[in-house]
This record gives sequence, structure tokens and C-alpha cells, in this order.
Amino acid sequence: MKTKLQILRKFHFRKLNFLAVLLLFISTAASATTRHQSSEEVFVTTRLQDAPLKEVFAALEEQTDFTFVFDSTLLKNAASVTLVVNETRLSAALKQITAQTGLSFTQINNTITVVKSAAQQQVSGVVTDKEGVPLPGATVMEQGSNNGVTTDFDGVFNLSVGTNATLEVSFVGFETQTVAANLGINITIVLQENVNALNEVVVTALGIKREEKRLGFSQATIQSDNLAQAVPLNWSSGLKGKVAGLNIVSSGSGPLNSQQITLRGNNSLNPNGNNALIVVDGVPVNNEMTTSGSSASYIGEDSPIDYGNSISDLNLDDIESVTVLKGPGATALYGSRAANGALIITTKSGKKTTGLGLTYTSSVNLDVIQRWPDWQYEYGQGTGKSFNEDGDPYYSYGGSEDGNNTGSTSSAWGPRFDGQEYFQYDPTIEGQSLERQPWRAYKDNRKDFWRTGVTFTNNLSLQGGSDKGSMRLSVGHSKNEWIMPNTGYERITASINSNYQISEHIKIGSVVNYNNRSSDNLPSTGYNNGSIAYFMIFQNPNVNLDWLRPIWKDGQNQIDQLRPFSSYIDNPFLIAYEATNPLASSQIVGNVFTNIDLAPNLDLMLRASLNTYNQDREQKRPYSINRYAQGYYEAQDIWKQEVNTDFLLNYKSQLNSKIGLNASVGGNAMDYKYRRTDASVNGLVVPEVYKLANGVNNPIVATYDRNKKVNSLYGLVSLSLENKLFLDLTGRNDWSSTLPKVNNSFFYPSANASVILSEIFQLPKTVDYLKYRFSFAEVGNDTAPYKTSKYYSQNAFPSSATVPLTLYNGNFKPEITTSYETGIEARLLKSRLILDATVYETLTKNQIISVPLDITTGFSSGVLNSGEVRNRGVELTLTGKIIEAPKFKWSSTLTFSRNWNKVMELADGIDGQQEIGSGGNATLLAKVGGTTTAIYGYGFVRSPEGEIVYDNGGLPAYPDEIQYIGDASPDWKAGLYNSFKLGPVTLNVMLDGQYGGIIYSQSHHKLTQQGKLRSTFMGREEGVIVGDGVVLNDDGTYSPNTTEAITPDWYNRYYRRANVESNSFDASFLKLREVSLQYAFPKRLLGNSGITALNVSVFGRNLATVSDFPIYDPETAALNGDTILPGIEMGQMPSPATYGFNLKVNL
Repeated sequence: MKTKLQILRKFHFRKLNFLAVLLLFISTAASATTRHQSSEEVFVTTRLQDAPLKEVFAALEEQTDFTFVFDSTLLKNAASVTLVVNETRLSAALKQITAQTGLSFTQINNTITVVKSAAQQQVSGVVTDKEGVPLPGATVMEQGSNNGVTTDFDGVFNLSVGTNATLEVSFVGFETQTVAANLGINITIVLQENVNALNEVVVTALGIKREEKRLGFSQATIQSDNLAQAVPLNWSSGLKGKVAGLNIVSSGSGPLNSQQITLRGNNSLNPNGNNALIVVDGVPVNNEMTTSGSSASYIGEDSPIDYGNSISDLNLDDIESVTVLKGPGATALYGSRAANGALIITTKSGKKTTGLGLTYTSSVNLDVIQRWPDWQYEYGQGTGKSFNEDGDPYYSYGGSEDGNNTGSTSSAWGPRFDGQEYFQYDPTIEGQSLERQPWRAYKDNRKDFWRTGVTFTNNLSLQGGSDKGSMRLSVGHSKNEWIMPNTGYERITASINSNYQISEHIKIGSVVNYNNRSSDNLPSTGYNNGSIAYFMIFQNPNVNLDWLRPIWKDGQNQIDQLRPFSSYIDNPFLIAYEATNPLASSQIVGNVFTNIDLAPNLDLMLRASLNTYNQDREQKRPYSINRYAQGYYEAQDIWKQEVNTDFLLNYKSQLNSKIGLNASVGGNAMDYKYRRTDASVNGLVVPEVYKLANGVNNPIVATYDRNKKVNSLYGLVSLSLENKLFLDLTGRNDWSSTLPKVNNSFFYPSANASVILSEIFQLPKTVDYLKYRFSFAEVGNDTAPYKTSKYYSQNAFPSSATVPLTLYNGNFKPEITTSYETGIEARLLKSRLILDATVYETLTKNQIISVPLDITTGFSSGVLNSGEVRNRGVELTLTGKIIEAPKFKWSSTLTFSRNWNKVMELADGIDGQQEIGSGGNATLLAKVGGTTTAIYGYGFVRSPEGEIVYDNGGLPAYPDEIQYIGDASPDWKAGLYNSFKLGPVTLNVMLDGQYGGIIYSQSHHKLTQQGKLRSTFMGREEGVIVGDGVVLNDDGTYSPNTTEAITPDWYNRYYRRANVESNSFDASFLKLREVSLQYAFPKRLLGNSGITALNVSVFGRNLATVSDFPIYDPETAALNGDTILPGIEMGQMPSPATYGFNLKVNL
């Protein structure tokens, strides 16, 4: 076999000079008829690791017309060579060989002569970060030349350089550094992080990592250190104010505090259809909630209970980063479930460390209630209509010689506390006192019920790695005692992240996250007799909280509770200690995968993932509780599982010196299953025995099943031109089991483009970088199962079923969301100022919703494609390095977003409106031309001049129809983050807030109606109020109101529950969201202790709130079973500030 590799065994090095001259002469003579390529024009591909020179040259000769000529002694003395290149110019490949061997190359026609470079010497070293962790893949270049190498897995490099050379060292995400090439010693080069690196790599859809400058859509990445600065108990709370366009809504309903995350407004008329997709290491995580049985937060069968959703179970210490993909352009490859954007969570993986690889973190959080309603303690219990013979108001618990009973009302319109004495409740006899007692207020009779919440969290992780693979193992434990007595939870987490290169072309790996959470009791929420919020409203100023601590009447233990003032108000300590809601839940989120290098430009990813979630819930209700006189017990078993199997085939190629091509083709099969069993008994045979077998009657059992499958194929083509212009084209087709067969296949495309203007045009020197981007996307969406045919529901009676009340539809189409987005990214003044600006529009049509039907049809509602919703908005992020001195640094980031939501169309025949949800008398109502978060309800009757109209009794007139009150969504939201660093000390301060929007408050209605707030002092001493307004005269004119109304009656009418206008408040607020003070111990202080890093910090969250909202917290919503309804406060519980301490030790 003929080989082009020629080894001149007997020639000495000086003879090569003669050979080179001879070859030059011959090639010159032949040049008139033959054209020879330059090494700049030839492209090669190799994957050689630690290969001999002979093998390297042979591989290059196989792909080119060149022949390598060299002395045989070079093979003996030269080091092995690693040459991994993909469609790279031959000249560049030769430079890599030069960097590793010190050899130089001279091309003469098709012959390349190999000789030793003159004055080349070897320099060695290691590249690390500031923590001493090696940086594999860092680039080490000889400044002023193309001579360079990359570091190995341990961060080590060896490079042949010339005399007096300077090294230039760079790595993605770090500042480039230059150092002198000191020969004869091992150099340690420490790189500093550059959070504003232009070539930052981010995680995009399907887990594909890409350079940020290539992206044609908006995204934001929050790293773990920023997310965890104030150690939030729910990781998503660490995102508040830090990402423009992101909104988090929660009901403030307990320690688990389920949260709804939305991006760029509400696209759907279904309040549960606006959630962003959560993806953990490539595994989609369902963040849906399951109702506890009560579907209403206002006076339902029982009070809703927040048992948490799956995203609240993720361990903060295991999260490496959260990438927020805001629009369909960024998430089109995820398909229908990511039509509302996605949060891509990457958990921490193993890496080589300088010590044992052990990290221990420990924190303690103290929850302190700092913001209370402005309760009044100047007047006591009474109706305001009971007077003694002298005409003075009086009080009597039960009838007495002072007068009739006034102690059974829940109102506080009674006598002023002024040193009087009345017959009152006596806890020693559980009845009227034998003698008159001082009439006094108990000013802490609400606050004393609550306590300081405490959460202890500990986490231990081990990690390590080599050039073949890495592994990280983490175990965590949290113990929470919430601010309400006898509530809280315990959580255990475990995580393992591993990968291994089992051969040259195959890598395997797995990521598994396990969470176990248990609770003896989670609080009931909402406005209901059995919720603690209800008691806080109905508690009267003259009632000592300690009177209620025994819980049970004397001799009536577990039979009859102690509630001396009203049978409507359950004893608060019974609510806390007897009416409990236990929980035991577990979740596994994990995957196994393999990456296979099929060819130099082609690789294949295969993956199977699992998300399984199980909850065992209980509701225990004792005897004599308001809703269940003989007790109640319910057990819920909820199981959810989603299995995804997918593949992704990737091709990467540099088509020529200017055009690059990346292409991916993939598929996914999703299988979702949901099982739920509810079993309950109303009435217990034996008190305090909570078993289904202890029911007075047989248990009522209900089961709920849901199954869903989606098969998908998708593709991505990414083109680049001179690394300045980038274009992405994607397409995906889904086949969904929940859609009618005729419409169950739907395709949607996207196109994203970006242009690096600063590399095309000559811009002012102040502009370091300028990028323009544009995105178009169309995303389809399906719906919940069982809407295409007639399905019967289970009935409580044996061998029977219930006919559906919702009319099915066998022909509806998938929803379609079309999105346009454009924006710029700019870096100015040597990246001291960074701007990211975006404008967008999304249009969602063919929404699959239930619309009301005439009951004469036999159905109450029907499934239709109805509604078109548009969102337009703007997002701004501005980051500035205000001070960048060697010892002091100050950086600041401002985020701003504004969204305009509009309902464009609704179905025919529904009067141009669609109810989104309601709480009390406040209703979220979508009307054409309005928004999806518009609040409607009764308001005041007003004259043409806007004055309140009163009736003949001096009370506000009743309106005939509901009216638009305001919008739950704010006009805009903003956040301001500041970081100050002085040596080892770092201070971080986060402010965020919103402007505009309204909140309807049920608590305010009742507290005002009952005279419990200081705002009800007007008219108390006078006994009457003349309302500010007008009356309608018989001739149609208006005149000032002059009629007196009894004070309690005026407040009762003015702030009645149905008056949504008078009980709604501006939702604007400003919060001191986070403050953290951190100290990183210098390494010199750690010495030889074995500790590689030690950090301590103190922190606070939600430390101050500026708001007109009169209850606890303007960031609230109603929890209607499994739905979080914004803009409505329905029995809110306190929202505490948090103070804490955190310790982190690396060994």
C-alpha cells in the first residue's frame, strides 16, 4: 500500500535544508501548470487524544494532498499530541501542534517540512478560579501569536514559547488575564469571574447550551448565589424583582405557600392555564395544585388548605442556576406546555476540587410578624344600639341588672374603655361574672396567638471528578415551625448528579432528586368558620385570649369546645391543635441519559426521565366544630407520574470560513397519569379517633383519574455568518391524546435572528457591544383530558354514575399562541453599563374553555374554542458598575416591565363576557375590550358629577348592576438590586415593587362593618353620621345629603360585603425584599485547617413594606381550591419578615 508519510532515517538535520531548497526549485518549475493549495484553504477534522506524531501526521495526510517530511529523531523526542478539531483550517491545526511540541512547519507546494522552532522553551502551570478550583478548557495563548493550548481536566497546561514571552489566559465567564511566562517554575494563574462576559453560555430549550450572543430572544439567568442570598424557604421567592416580566402570585396561605409563576401577563381565560413551565435537568415538573376538597375561599364546605405544589419541594442548595425563557420564541421546542414561557433549572453537578470536595451549609430563619391591621382597642363589644336608662351605651355578658345581653355580637360598637365596670365573661365559671369587672381592652389578644417562626436547614454535599466523569451527592434536612402554633413541616432531600465517559465516544449520566416532606398540621385558610383568619376578624377587643386556651368546656373534653361569645366562631386553639391537616408527600425527579459521538460532527442524546409525586393527606375535624357537630374525617391519596423519553440528534459543522451550521432533530414521548382517591366520613362514633372505620355511616369514596399522552417531533437549524449574524429556525409537531382525532396533530414554527451590530458597523468608542434580535413563534396548546366525548362521573351510591354537566365537543381545535418579540442588548463604557430592552406581543386564540349554557339544554356549560387574548409589553434591564475600584466595588441592576392585556374576542352567545373566578362578591370578569384580570362587583350609585348617591335613610343607595371596579394587574413592576463589596465583605440590597392595580379585601369589609379598625372612629361619639354625598330628588336633580344615619348602620351599608368598590385598595407597594451581609474568610486566615473556603452571612427578607393596603400584605390572592385568584384577599394570614444566619464551609 502506498503511503504519503516519508521518514528520512539517515539524513541529518542539515540535509533537510538542501532537500527544502531542492523541493522549492522543483515546485517553482512546475507552478506554471499546477496550482497548489495553501494550508489556509484546507479544512481537517480529527479526534486524537495523546497520540504519537506519526499517527497525527498520517491522519492529516489522509484528509489532504499534503505530505509531511521530517527527521526521525523528532518522533523520539516530541511529546504526544492531542488534536481535537472539527472542520478547522489545517494551518490552525498545525499551530496547535506547534504549541504542544515546539515544532514549526514550512509549506512548499504539497510538502510540509517539519523542523524544531528556534528559541522555544517549555512553560507549565495550572489555571484556577478564586476558590482554587481548576478550570478545564481554559485557553492559554502566547501573546502576539497564534501559539496556544487549552488546559486539561485538572486545569494544567504545557506550552512551548519564545524568549520573554507573555501568556494571555481566557475562559468563558472569566476576565482575561496576562502573565509573564516564567520558565522553570510551575505557574498558578487565578482568573476572576466576569459576570458580564459577552460569550456567556446559557441553557436554552431542551437543555441545549448556547452562546448568549447567538440568541434571538430574551432570557435571564439567575445564578445560585444570587438566588440564595436571603435563603428563601421556597426557591422561587428568590426570583422576585430580579427578572423583568416575571410575576409570582401566592395566597400567603401557610408555610408551604404555593406560588403561581407567570411571564408576560395572562394568555389564557383559564386562571390555571397561565403557569410557566418548570424544567429540572430536562425533566418537566407539573406545578399544578390539587384541591383539598373545598373549592371556595369564601364560606365553603370547609376551608381550603395549601398542601403545596411540586415546585415548592425543590432544594435550594441543589440549584446551580435558573434560566428564564420568557416567550414562545425561546420555548417553542418544548411545545404546548411552554406556551407561557419556561424556567430551566440546572442542578449542581460534580467537579474536581482542591480539598475533600465536601460542602456543608447551615442556616436558621426567624419569621417575625411586623405588619398588622390597624385594629382599634378603644371601644369594646356591642351593637352600638344598646343604651341604659341614662342613654349611655352599656355592656352585659348575658342578661343582667344592667340590661339585656350584648355579649353575643361579633361587632365592636360597644362602650368606650373608660374605667367602667360591667358583668362580663368569667373563665373560672365559664359564664357571667358574679360581680361587675373592669371594662378593659386586651390589646394583644390577637398578636399573642402567633409566635416567632423558626426554620433550621442543613445541607451536606460531596463532589469530585476526573477527566472521565464527575459526581455530586447532596443530602438536606429542614425543620420548620411556622408562625401559627402547631403548624410547620419537616423536609428531607437527597440528590445525586453523575456522569462518566465510558469510552472515547460514549458518555452516560443520571440526575435524581428526591424530596420527602411531612407535616402534622398545615393551616386552613380563607374566610371560613374553621380558619384562623376568620377568628382574627371576629375577635373582640374586650376578650382575653387566655380565656380560650383550655379549648374544651369543663368536663366536656373532646365533646364541646369553649367558645363563649358565638357559635359561629371556632376556638382558635381548637383550630390550631385539634382541627389538623396532616401531610406526607414524596417526589422523585430524575433522568438517565447517554451522549454518543456518532461521528466528528454528529452526536446523539438519548434520555428517559421520571417525575413522580405522591401525597397522603388528612383532614381531622373534632366534635362541636362549626361545620361538623359530630366531627369529620377525610383521607386523600394523590399520585401523579409523568414519564418522558426523548432523543436529540445534533450536527455541527463549519461549512466554510464564514458560514457555520448547527442542526438538531429530536422527538419526545410523554405519558402522564393522575390518580386521586378521596374518602370521608361525616360524624365520628368515638371522638378523637380519626379512622374511616369510625364513621357513623359508611365512608363516601370518590376517585379521580386523568391520563394523557403527547408524542412530538421537532427540529432546529441554526446558521451563523462570520459569527456576526445568527438565524434559528425551529419546527415542532405534537400529537395529543386530549384533542379530537381530526385535530390532534398540530405543527408550529419559530424563527429567531440576532445581529451583532458592533462587529458590522463602526460605532462610537463608548459602545463596546450592540446586538439586535428579533423573534417570531407560533405555539399550539391542548387541554385537559376527557372533553371530546361523553364521560360519566362516579357517584357516591353503589353501581351508579353521574351524567356530565359539561357538554363535550368532538371537533374543537388546539389553542394557538403567536408571538413577536424584538429587542437590543448593549454594553457601554467598557461594559460598565449594560442594557437589555425588549418589546413583545403575544396573541392567543382558539382558547379551549367552558362557557355557560342554558340549563334547558341539559348541561350547565359546554366546551368551545372561544376567546382571543392579546398581551403587549416592554421589559428593561439596566446593569451598571458604578464603582469598580481594586478594594471597593458597587454594582446595580434595575428591572422594569409593563404589560398591556386585552381580550379581543369571546364566544358568541355569552353576552360578551367570561367569568374567570370569584371571591366573595368580587368577580374577575373578562369582557371584550377589557382584560383577563378585571374586577367587577357592586359599587356606589353616583351622580353625573361622581358624588355618592344616598337614599332617604341617609345610607348609600343600592346599585342595580355590577360595575367595573379596577384591575388586579399592576400598571408596571420594577426591581432594584445593589451589591457593595469591600474586600471580603459583601452587602446586597434588593428593592422591588409595583404601581397600580387594585385588591378587594374581604377582611377589610368585615373588620370595618364590625367596627374593629381605627378607621371606624368617625361618628362613634356622636352616634350618627351624615354621609358625604347627594340625594336624588323627584325632579331628577341632586341635592346634598343631610340625613343622619346611625353610625353602625352607616358603616354596615357603606362597607357591606357586596360593595367591592369601598373595600378595594390600591395594590401599589414598595418592599425592602432582601438584605444580606456576607463575609468570606481570607485564605490566609484559614491556614492549614483543611477548610478551603468559609463564608458567613446574616440576611433578611420582606423587612419593610410601603403600601396603602390595610391588612397584612398587598401581595396576596384568594385560594379557591386548586386555583390562585389574583386581586382578591379572602381571609389573609400574616406575612412575616424573616431574619437569618447562614454558614457555608468547604473542605
